[in-house]
Amino acid sequence: MTHRVAVLALDGVLPLDLGIPARVFNEARAADGSRLYSVGTCSIGGRPVRTHEDFRIVVEHDESLLETADTVVIATQEPTPQLLATGTLPEDVTAVLKAIRPETRIVSLCTSAFLLAAAGLLDGLRATTHWTLCEAFSDLFPGIEVDPNVLFVDNGRILTSAGGAAGIDLCLHLVRRDHGTGVAAAAARRCVAAPWREGGQAQFIEHVVPQDADRSTSATRQWALERLAEPLTLEDMARHAHMSVRTFTRRFRQETGLSPLKWLAQRRLAHARHLLESTTLPVARIARACGFGDPVALRRQFHTYVGLSPAAYRRTHGVPGVAAGR
Repeated sequence: MTHRVAVLALDGVLPLDLGIPARVFNEARAADGSRLYSVGTCSIGGRPVRTHEDFRIVVEHDESLLETADTVVIATQEPTPQLLATGTLPEDVTAVLKAIRPETRIVSLCTSAFLLAAAGLLDGLRATTHWTLCEAFSDLFPGIEVDPNVLFVDNGRILTSAGGAAGIDLCLHLVRRDHGTGVAAAAARRCVAAPWREGGQAQFIEHVVPQDADRSTSATRQWALERLAEPLTLEDMARHAHMSVRTFTRRFRQETGLSPLKWLAQRRLAHARHLLESTTLPVARIARACGFGDPVALRRQFHTYVGLSPAAYRRTHGVPGVAAGR
């Protein structure tokens, strides 16, 4: 069944960001070439929308489209002075957000996280937004844990993305979550986008350049990716980079937004997902190939971060019609 995506455009919407969901989701195709998502765009009252630029956009639907959607995407809208000053929304926007079904997945792109926060949808959760406004977001909504370093945050039903092109990363993540890495990678190729970008928006945040030019850790990241099956330690990675552990960890986090070991665990898990989807290798062999050592450790990681066992994940996303080793 086609997954229904409704994109809400409000006055002040950024045109580039408004087009991201349709561009990505419409490129997600089944094996027979049919689209896996249907994407519609709406506004309050179906009215033309004033964009952030010097033109307006006419949409095909009013807010009733949100009531039947499986996923609602709030396109990037610059926070209004009222929102930044008081943390409150206009009544019509509040009413529209309240009309979304409790089971509907909700996604904010960039600064639209302010709208979800003001509506109470992010209370007690972790979130992100454009790095230039993370401090203002945190001050305005102290009950929400804001992470300025990541490209997106997935809380299950509620997801938020960082600034600009991070909306592409989040939409591809949803395709990957719904249909696996193969479908997401194919959609990314058709969009001429990276299927997965390393690190987070920490690498784009403006920092004062140190007097001594920092060496990149990218060569060590590539070195580690080629050795996922090996029991790599933080000391091994720092040694390869010719840095102390402390310096390596600091520079690694500056470049990727993650600690070296957390990054390594994510890469191992991503490789395991790829092998489960694209091969019939036994789970025990995949665990060894990805550096988990044994199936128990792999299952623990899958239950924690994917919510499924490796076998269940393979049944959902693996090669169809082929019996795989357990």
